[in-house]
Amino acid sequence: MSELCYNRGCGQSFQPLSNTDGDCVYHPGAPIFHDALKGWSCCRKRTTDFAEFLEIPGCTRGRHSNQKLPETVKVEVQNDTDMAQTLNAQVGSEYIFQGPKSAERMERERPSADEPMVKLPQKVSVSLQEALEKLSHTLQPVGVQRETEGSRAVQVGTVCKNSGCMKTFQGPQSNSQTCSFHPGVPIFHEGMKYWSCCKIKTTEFDDFLQQPGCVTGKHTWIKIDMDKRLVGCRHDWHQTGSVVVFTIYAKTSNSELSYVDANRTALTVHIVFEEDKIFHTDLKLWGVIDVNKSVVNMTASKVEISLTKADPRTWARLDLPPAPTTHVEEKESERRERSVEEPKELVLGDEPPPLEDEESDDSFGLSDSDEEFD
Repeated sequence: MSELCYNRGCGQSFQPLSNTDGDCVYHPGAPIFHDALKGWSCCRKRTTDFAEFLEIPGCTRGRHSNQKLPETVKVEVQNDTDMAQTLNAQVGSEYIFQGPKSAERMERERPSADEPMVKLPQKVSVSLQEALEKLSHTLQPVGVQRETEGSRAVQVGTVCKNSGCMKTFQGPQSNSQTCSFHPGVPIFHEGMKYWSCCKIKTTEFDDFLQQPGCVTGKHTWIKIDMDKRLVGCRHDWHQTGSVVVFTIYAKTSNSELSYVDANRTALTVHIVFEEDKIFHTDLKLWGVIDVNKSVVNMTASKVEISLTKADPRTWARLDLPPAPTTHVEEKESERRERSVEEPKELVLGDEPPPLEDEESDDSFGLSDSDEEFD
């Protein structure tokens, strides 16, 4: 009976009795993710595409192994800029002399974007249901179409190309098996690794690769060019006093494969439309929403995400731009503020004018109330 090799970069099935030196080509090092580049510590090749990273050929030959690799020790490196920003934030919360305190208070009370995400409920219109039924009669299902195109060329032992599925092709019977996979995209943020479709976060790369899929479908034995599936889509937004509506103009969207996840300050949109196109975006929202009162309305011509505001204030924009202020800019701002305040302190600290000036003022006969308006 064949077993699955757990060496990094291999993932092939092998027969234990015929396992010899040189049969396995793998990476003995650890995965590296730095500045959007992905690679292995044991070789120099780097790429920005996650699928290409998984297909980087191994750099070492050896025996196949059916033993899961031990968890690697996670090393978090915090640069001086991040540390300085953290310290400045702590100091700023204790020493605030000027500025709009109400805005600062709202910023401090703003919920974290790392809160657990919740899948928003969908409302599918009758027009979309009719359009999908008509499309299903005219077009062959995507999974079946891929299977037919590549089934003759698939070799025994080929691993399914769907993200998160580790099943291998064992013959025609494999085509009828159910595939459990991740339809989303991999996300690596602040040491955490997870899929955009299910948000199960982990720090270990091996645990991330072995997360079970969150949807089911057909196996894909032939690689799909994801760059051709991920497309841009026209979208805009508007608001009322209580609701923000984010509209994506995607025709015949698939309600079963599409999803919108949200917490109070973040939004993940994954829309599969026109059979095989995908629109995906991750946003940090400008304001705070009530997730329990938000909903996704899907029609034949567009998808409307109705986000209920947590407070009635007007949003300046849909997404929250990253804070441009750096440590150097904060120091320069503090220096300018001190330079403005110092002359005022000197003026306030000057000796009062001589009595003769006061007498000259009295000569004009100004009352106390007049002096208050001068």
